[in-house]
Amino acid sequence: MNSILIAIDGSPSAQEAIDFGLELAGGEGAFVTFVLVAPAVDILPAGGFGVTVPVAHELTDDEVAPLDAAREQAEERGIRTFTRLLKGDPADEIVAYADVIGADLIVVGSRGHGAVASALLGSVSRGVLREARRPVLVVRGVAAREEAAAAR
Repeated sequence: MNSILIAIDGSPSAQEAIDFGLELAGGEGAFVTFVLVAPAVDILPAGGFGVTVPVAHELTDDEVAPLDAAREQAEERGIRTFTRLLKGDPADEIVAYADVIGADLIVVGSRGHGAVASALLGSVSRGVLREARRPVLVVRGVAAREEAAAAR
């Protein structure tokens, strides 16, 4: 295995995907690409009667911070990395970018609601599993179990 794409969003589940993906990359000597998907547009109310308008999404430093944090974690382990900020539908963008770089594996967390307004994982992990034509590893760790327990 030469290349692993790890999808992140700043959530605890994404952190578990980072930890697992980096452990796997270290053992395999693989290159890691971290991707974070931001919305391309925000839908804002315009006037009354339920009228909305799409407005280009303006990124904040807080939204891209998970990419920097992930890169630092990889560097601490001596793993070569690249980060990429994508815009659009998370599942579509993750799968398409994995195809572009020829990733050997896509790693995603099982559920996440991070700094980016849209949820990256959960419905997105299912979307990635459905669309991808390459191996996908969904990391379901402590954060997912705690969330399930809280929902009961």
